[in-house]
Amino acid sequence: MPKPEKHVFICLNQRPSGHPKGSCTERGAQDLLMEFGRLIEAREAWGRVAITKTGCLGPCELGPTVLVYPDGVMYVEVKAGDVAEIFDKHLLGGCPVERLMAPAEIW
Repeated sequence: MPKPEKHVFICLNQRPSGHPKGSCTERGAQDLLMEFGRLIEAREAWGRVAITKTGCLGPCELGPTVLVYPDGVMYVEVKAGDVAEIFDKHLLGGCPVERLMAPAEIW
């Protein structure tokens, strides 16, 4: 497998129901995983973009979180409706989506 241009890590951490920090899974991270996967196929980006589901990435209260490497860009409060913008503008176009980026004090 060739080295991908972009590698997307999606937090799928799940805490017990009612945990004060919450978790990315309870906030819809599974939908993000599905949408990124759908767009890899739709945009024929196999080999260019890789997706990996992860455990906790840190800012649980701002989840779901998505981390893009090699750029080191973390996105917070990502919704399934944001995935196409991240995919097209950042993963394929090289321009991070600033409105979704984690604040500097977080990442």
